[in-house]
Amino acid sequence: MPDPRHLLLQDTALRYFHEVAQCGSLTEASARLHVAASAISRQIAALEARLGTPLFERHPRGMVLNAAGEILADHARRAGLDAERALGEIQALQGLRSGKVRIASSDAFASEFLPRLCAAFQREHAGIVFEVTVLPTPEVSDAVRAGTADIGLCFSRVPEPGIAVACRVAAPVLALVAPGHALAQERSVALARLVRHPLALPPPSTAVRQLLDAACSRQGLMLVPALESNHGKTLLNFAAQGAAVAVASEIAARDMVATGALAAVPLSDRGMDLRDIEVQTLAGRTLPHAAQSFLELLQRRLPAAW
Repeated sequence: MPDPRHLLLQDTALRYFHEVAQCGSLTEASARLHVAASAISRQIAALEARLGTPLFERHPRGMVLNAAGEILADHARRAGLDAERALGEIQALQGLRSGKVRIASSDAFASEFLPRLCAAFQREHAGIVFEVTVLPTPEVSDAVRAGTADIGLCFSRVPEPGIAVACRVAAPVLALVAPGHALAQERSVALARLVRHPLALPPPSTAVRQLLDAACSRQGLMLVPALESNHGKTLLNFAAQGAAVAVASEIAARDMVATGALAAVPLSDRGMDLRDIEVQTLAGRTLPHAAQSFLELLQRRLPAAW
C-alpha cells in the first residue's frame, strides 16, 4: 500500500491509471485503492479523453496496456518514485529519522551479508526500516525497473535496459570446504581435481551451476552432486560438515570463512573469475535520502576484505 502522503504529490487520475496498469483489473485496483470501480473507470475515461487516445485494450477478463498506455505507465511509475524522493528529502531536513529502503536481492546476499548491513545501518539510523525481497537473479532487475525496489543486488548477466549499475565488484567462483578437508590448504584447485570429491551444488538453472557446467563440458568432466539445493546456506553448511565441496561466490560464504567454519579455495580454470556482483538502481532516478545513504554503505562494504 503506498504511503498516503505520496497521494498529495500525484494526480488522482494518474494514480488510478497506474494501479489498473499494475493489476490489469478494475476490480483488483478498486480493492487495493479502496475506491469504487466505477469511480476509477470514470477517471481513466477522462484521462483518455484528455489525451485523445485509448490507454488500454479492454477484455472480458481484464485490461491490458496498449502502446500509448505503456508510455504513460512508465511516466506514472517515475512520478510515483519522484514523490517518494521528495518526501525523503523533506524528511532528510530533520536527519535520517524515518523512511523505508526496499531491496531486491539474489539468495547469496540475503542469508548473512544484507541482514548484517541493515542492522549496522539501523544502529545509526533507528527510524529507517527495510524491505528485503529475495528473487531469482533475472527478477531482481525487473523489480528495480518496476519501482518496487530502490536497490537491486545480484550477479551480473547481460546489460539490462533501464538499469544503472551503481557499483560492480568481482565475484569469482570459489570452492568452499571444511578446514580439515584435503583441499583446505591448497592455493587453488582445478575442476578436474574438484570433481573427484563429493560436491554440494546449486541446481542447473542457476548462474553458478551454468558456469560450472560449461567449464566441465569443455573439459569432458562430469558433475555429479552429492547434494543439490537452491538454498545457498544449505550447501555451505553441508560442506562445513567435512566431506563435500560447495561451490559459491566469496560473499555468500564471507561470514563462515571469517569464523573459520569454511576455507575458501579459488578455482584455477579459465572463466571462473569472470562473474561480477552488481548493485542496480533505476536509470535516471534520484533515490530517496535513506536509500541513497544505504547505497553508499553498500558500496563501501561490498568488496571482499581479502
